[in-house]
Amino acid sequence: MKTTKEHDERIANMTFSSVYPHYVAKVEKKGRTIAELHQVIAWLTGFEATDLQRLMENQATFEKFFSEATINPKASLITGLICGYRIEEIETSLTRQVRYLDKLVDELAKGRKMGKILRS
Repeated sequence: MKTTKEHDERIANMTFSSVYPHYVAKVEKKGRTIAELHQVIAWLTGFEATDLQRLMENQATFEKFFSEATINPKASLITGLICGYRIEEIETSLTRQVRYLDKLVDELAKGRKMGKILRS
């Protein structure tokens, strides 16, 4: 699925620190914990809590965030719709990676079991 250049640029230039509080609010509202959120982020990116803190303090954009990440080889197993886009059809790798993260956060908030979220 093709996304527009403007859409991809907007996502690339968003800062992780601007989105992170929304992730926290979403999962806590549904009874999940920040520790579980960090576990999901670590599975996808390889980042630990200290890495996330550093990236937020440095106002890292999603482009910088994912350029430093080590994407889990099983990330391609993340499929489905998010924000109106079918993840597996997104052609721009950065946009697809951001949508992977969005999808994992959604699954966590919806109460899915951690084993299924982490594709184990």
